[in-house]
Amino acid sequence: MSIHAPLILDIEGHSLTAVDRRRLAHPLTGGMILFGRNWHSRAQLSDLCAEIKSIRPDLLIAVDHEGGRVQRFRTDGFTHLPSMRAIGELWGQDDKGQPGTGVLKACEAATSAGFVLASELRACGVDFSFTPVLDLDHGESGVIGDRAFARDPRVVSLLARSLMQGLLQAGMGNCGKHFPGHGAVKADSHVALPVDKRSLKAILADDAQPYRWLTSVLTAVMPAHVIYSKVDSRPAGFSPRWLQDILRAQLGFQGVVCTDDLSMAAARQMDGRTLSYTEAVITALQAGCDLALLCNRSAVNGGGAELDDVLDQLAEAQVKGQWQPNEVSEERRLNLLPRSPARAWDELVRSADYMQALDRLP
Repeated sequence: MSIHAPLILDIEGHSLTAVDRRRLAHPLTGGMILFGRNWHSRAQLSDLCAEIKSIRPDLLIAVDHEGGRVQRFRTDGFTHLPSMRAIGELWGQDDKGQPGTGVLKACEAATSAGFVLASELRACGVDFSFTPVLDLDHGESGVIGDRAFARDPRVVSLLARSLMQGLLQAGMGNCGKHFPGHGAVKADSHVALPVDKRSLKAILADDAQPYRWLTSVLTAVMPAHVIYSKVDSRPAGFSPRWLQDILRAQLGFQGVVCTDDLSMAAARQMDGRTLSYTEAVITALQAGCDLALLCNRSAVNGGGAELDDVLDQLAEAQVKGQWQPNEVSEERRLNLLPRSPARAWDELVRSADYMQALDRLP
């Protein structure tokens, strides 16, 4: 029995198959990530989450639900949340004769967005969302674009802190992404491997600043599938230099490090070759990640046979001593689970704090 469940997997449909149940019960599986294909209605989502928890209560149910164009659930009562750029644009919109009021409105909107986001997800049984984006809007990255609050790391940090406060008010942790910064490269890491040629000094003084300023309140960090060639030849998520020397030792981060999706075309490129899924998982864990994300594999190659291969091969690697479970990583994973009970949907939507938060969204 593993003392560390590092894999976050996916399923194909609206409910669990027998194969899904077997994979989720595996001791190396730590959670599941939901997508739009897993959504039909609030009742269906709530039933699915309850079914997952009936297998193992400690499984983390996660989703990419940021607002704007990255929001998996948009119907049946879910609020259409603003993009982070829309919140950031409030920053400079002062009321006449009242300098600084735009800053206050932006912070209030960010807190409200976090609260609504987390409250609605938790009312349906979802534990965690991979948000907020801490990338800076350099105007270079199409994949980041309006997912970023602003160009200025100070603005990004303060609005992210405000959003994280809203998440916390609803009992949800947070995940800053994509460390140390994805906003300055043009290539989309879903399909290509971006290279950032700036120096470590330049990156730490700009894109990585939010991680320095927020290290005490971040519960998780997701590294970028980007090579920072003047710092390391490996992408950040495979780099002990970035994860252990810089993020942990230099910036003092103590929470969860979770890979971005290792099924991405660029995600498994290292030292001039493409790693297998299992090699990528092991390399990321050895580099300093606590959790490894494998998305969109359940619907391909014979019903997700690749996921079974990874589970089997990771277990074999553990037996052979090629990978060792980490008790600290498991403790970090468990810390992502909510500690407080969630409000039921009907109670939530009638509550004064929820209605007030809706009024404060841009």
